Amino acid sequence: MKRVQFSVTYPERLVHPLHRRITEAGPVTRAELLTWSPTADATTLFWCDADADATASVVDAVDSLVASELVEGGGGTYAFLRQESYEFAPAVLDAIAAARVAFLPPVVFLDTGAGRFEAVGETGALGAFHEALADLSDATIERVREFERAASPSRLTDRQRAALEAAVEAGYYEVPRDGTIADVAAALDCSTSTAGELVRKAEAAVIREFVAADERE
Repeated sequence: MKRVQFSVTYPERLVHPLHRRITEAGPVTRAELLTWSPTADATTLFWCDADADATASVVDAVDSLVASELVEGGGGTYAFLRQESYEFAPAVLDAIAAARVAFLPPVVFLDTGAGRFEAVGETGALGAFHEALADLSDATIERVREFERAASPSRLTDRQRAALEAAVEAGYYEVPRDGTIADVAAALDCSTSTAGELVRKAEAAVIREFVAADERE
């Protein structure tokens, strides 16, 4: 199984209205489609790299919007949207529906007009999807990797998460370091070796996810 990062720039007639608004001069330079529903009446979670007012001006470009909720966070604003439809051009939706690949969030919309996303599948299916994209857009393959299931912070065990929290509270990650693994062990009521193993495994999961997320950008 391969994991491919695509970059696409659609002609004006196929550009999503939200993306079109981002390409206009304004404070929003990046939007990320973080999750979406598999239904016709679209429920989506976006993130924009600007405050709530600027994000609202981008969201307003979506004519099919039924309801929205904006919450500032993550260095920008989250936008939870309910729409009557996705408003992607039919040709784009057809290419996605016909693809024999899976799509990984986020889908990134940039103020340059480019969109970036990742897909996972067998080499032949990914190649066929790329050809379909190329018929519709300026489509580039930016990166190809083997697909591997990896741990993420959301998959930390309760014990690993508790170890990280105890390490932070103890000052283990301060510069200069104030706390020790012994402090973590005392907080968790376990041996120093057990505390050290919990912290190392939790750190490894967090760092792997950070690196993977950085590669997607």
